[in-house]
Amino acid sequence: MRYITGGIALGAALVFGALATTAPATAAPTAPTTAPAQSARTTGLYAPTALVLTVGQGESRATATVQRAVTLSCAPSASGSHPDPKAACAQLRSVSGDFTEVTEAGTTGRVCTKEWAPIVVTADGVWQGSRVSYTYTFANSCAMTDGKGSVFEF
Repeated sequence: MRYITGGIALGAALVFGALATTAPATAAPTAPTTAPAQSARTTGLYAPTALVLTVGQGESRATATVQRAVTLSCAPSASGSHPDPKAACAQLRSVSGDFTEVTEAGTTGRVCTKEWAPIVVTADGVWQGSRVSYTYTFANSCAMTDGKGSVFEF
């Protein structure tokens, strides 16, 4: 019995010793506690603006096949994977973040065919602190790019 008890004691010592040396390395840092109402707010100077923009082939958001997607952040400066984030943010600021004004903007007079090859554009995320979920369907890719600005040009 003496050897069995000693073996158990040795095994327990090895396990507890290993835990004692790894516990501080794996302990998660504690976050400061805040009131529940303030936990969703940012502490920065600018309201959060972070969007995911997509372009897809199909008639609706539910059935469209996403062909391209980019990120766009406009505060504190324009950034993201959008090819021209400065122009896209400037266009959104000029319409106060109203995506309807972006997609229903005037045309340049370019002649587009009347074919039905629907293109769905979406915008999801946050614009100046407000939740955004927007979808618009264009008749075809020519109608999508005709004078609509740079927000969905990627």
